[in-house]
Amino acid sequence: MAETLTLTVTEVRSETPLVRAVVLARPHGEPLPSWQPGAHIRIKLPGGDDRSYSLINLRDDAQATTRPTAYSLGIRLEDPSQGGSRFMHALKSGDSVEVLAPSNNFPLNPGSEAVVLIAGGIGITPIASMAAALTTDKRPYRLYYAGRSREQLAFIKELEALCGDRLALHIDDAAGKVFDIRGLMASLSGNEPVYCCGPRAMIDTAIAAAKELGWENGRLRFELFTAAAPVAGDGAFEVVLKSTGESFLIPPDKTILDVLIDAGKDPLHDCKRGDCGICQVDVIEGVPDHRDYILTDAEKAEGKKMQICVSRSKSPRLVLDL
Repeated sequence: MAETLTLTVTEVRSETPLVRAVVLARPHGEPLPSWQPGAHIRIKLPGGDDRSYSLINLRDDAQATTRPTAYSLGIRLEDPSQGGSRFMHALKSGDSVEVLAPSNNFPLNPGSEAVVLIAGGIGITPIASMAAALTTDKRPYRLYYAGRSREQLAFIKELEALCGDRLALHIDDAAGKVFDIRGLMASLSGNEPVYCCGPRAMIDTAIAAAKELGWENGRLRFELFTAAAPVAGDGAFEVVLKSTGESFLIPPDKTILDVLIDAGKDPLHDCKRGDCGICQVDVIEGVPDHRDYILTDAEKAEGKKMQICVSRSKSPRLVLDL
């Protein structure tokens, strides 16, 4: 279990009309656990739930992550919000929060080859940290940052100073069209790794493009910034835990994971978006409705595993190895 830290809000500032930067530190500025680009922390919310937020570093300084004295976050106010972004946007200097120490499901792999970074909206937070590390390491890269309007792109001044001509902005309003991520991927002539973070539509398009272009598995690496949301037509179903025989009704507007947490269970989990694999469980009976980004097509067809943070059931009842 990750270490729990009690941190104080030392700074809050508006980056865009919807994005706030929040800086957290120990009360007396003591050192914090180190982290690597792509890492996130989990903020405990009132009521016991938590939300994951990527750490952001915009400095050409390795000590900003290896010997940090503060954690910086970029939080977008979501509409509708599940409570996390509203809580984070209400924080003010001097407030205390409980934080689980950094963990990383979206690491920047070491190497010397060129890297392509792609960010959509608030997905810039882990991507900016990668750009900072690559700058420090003098490793070649190109960062593509897309948004609907310039005023919605957070941390622009810092990124321009950090990246220089390695930064390419796409602004939908100015371009008169949305960012063509497939076109960009098709234009890449080498075998450089691509790291992408942003909304679900961007990730879905990138995944489909990687398949169409015949990319090797692992060349496209991604992280979502969208939690599970109800889908039209979703219905309730029953989940039974093999270990105890307990039965739980999963309503259309809640995930299996959320229901189990509400019931006082403590299943392993992290991202709640279906892209880290930590909540994966074996399916004993029933037919899962897969909505994750972890399992292969063959594994989904087999139906023996599922991610309980996002996936549901096609059958009235699931028995899980929990």
